[in-house]
Amino acid sequence: MKKRQKLEEKILEEAQKIFSRFGFKKTTMDDIAQALFKAKSSLYHYFGSKEEIYKAVVEKEATAVRKEIGQALAAQDSPVKKLEAYVVTRMRALHRLANFYHAFRSEYLDAYGFIQKIRQDYDRYEVQTIKAILTEGVERGFFSVEDLELTAVAIITAIKGFEYPWAVASDLRKIERDIRTLLHVLFYGIMKR
Repeated sequence: MKKRQKLEEKILEEAQKIFSRFGFKKTTMDDIAQALFKAKSSLYHYFGSKEEIYKAVVEKEATAVRKEIGQALAAQDSPVKKLEAYVVTRMRALHRLANFYHAFRSEYLDAYGFIQKIRQDYDRYEVQTIKAILTEGVERGFFSVEDLELTAVAIITAIKGFEYPWAVASDLRKIERDIRTLLHVLFYGIMKR
């Protein structure tokens, strides 16, 4: 890895910690520079603004989430287990990656076009991933789904409804029990049979 790349990575690593602790709004370029024992002006050789650094941090975290989800799905052999692995892995990642989570939840970030694009790209990724799991489930006889796109959107919407309570919860076992309950409702409904 080249020296420039190493320094950019170090900047992102420190910025990730600082943004996680103080949030985007309260973090300054001075904070990041001080954590690196560098002059603020030296940061501008690598990133043009705090927004540019935050964008890179959020994109890095989004890539990490996608990678974790991909590995979790690859480890499962049934669509039912894949759907469960998707939700559990996603929530664990959101719980751990504060910047990624806040980029999706914080309304004051709506004004930043790069956040909107990251959100839209990730929303598309989520729908495509869930739709692929559902398609496999239908093809293999696990699921009966009339509208794959709508069902994928409904599942993602349900998951997003739980994001905040799960993100602030400290008991991961409870979160996983909640996820199993949600998936039970998705798989079997609430009607008595």
